[in-house]
Amino acid sequence: MTLHHQPLAAFNWQSVATEVTESGAAVLRNLLPPASCESVAALYDEPQGFRSHVHMARHNFGKGEYRYFAYPLPPWLAKLRSDMYARLAPVANQWANDLGYEQDYPAAHREYIDRCHGAEQRRPTPLLLRYVAGDYNCLHQDLYGTEWFPLQVIVLLNAPEQDFQGGELLIVEQRPRMQSKGSVIRLQQGDAAVIAVNHRPRRGARGFSRVTLRHGVSPLTRGRRHTLGIIFHDAA
Repeated sequence: MTLHHQPLAAFNWQSVATEVTESGAAVLRNLLPPASCESVAALYDEPQGFRSHVHMARHNFGKGEYRYFAYPLPPWLAKLRSDMYARLAPVANQWANDLGYEQDYPAAHREYIDRCHGAEQRRPTPLLLRYVAGDYNCLHQDLYGTEWFPLQVIVLLNAPEQDFQGGELLIVEQRPRMQSKGSVIRLQQGDAAVIAVNHRPRRGARGFSRVTLRHGVSPLTRGRRHTLGIIFHDAA
């Protein structure tokens, strides 16, 4: 399979960095054309390419299901994951610096994956998710071990209103000494959301503090919804 997508150089990555730092999410509009979205979504019914199949209700994660891709990843996915990482590593390093973490992220994704494997996190984490009417995803964080990359990407593969209704991407921030703030990230088919995995820095009068984030999906009321999740760290 060949994946066609907008060249990553076509996006303003400085704006992406600013938006995801200030709000925990930024949107890459029209990353994938409809034909590519349909091709990726169709992979869900080819289980030989995946390492596991999870039914959310069995684990109290919500209602719906997803499959984790197996290594070796499909070449199109491995390349997209690597190229996206290269664009986001500078943001991750800036966040680490702002929050005073003794952590740095190498420029090349292969080097970062080697670090994950050195921490006994060897299972790939890119995944396809499928929701039908009544399904939803509880607020959560995609942390799979001690090593985690602070950003991830979610690509919507179906058309809202046409293919499904409901199923909005939700982001909730837990702000220091303040009540939580919820947001809906409105995506169209082929859009990608860059979101914070765990927390983002927030500048205040006394320097930076951590804002913890969780994400989920509201209940579908009709149709079927697929998403591609690109997580840059591997799982234990």
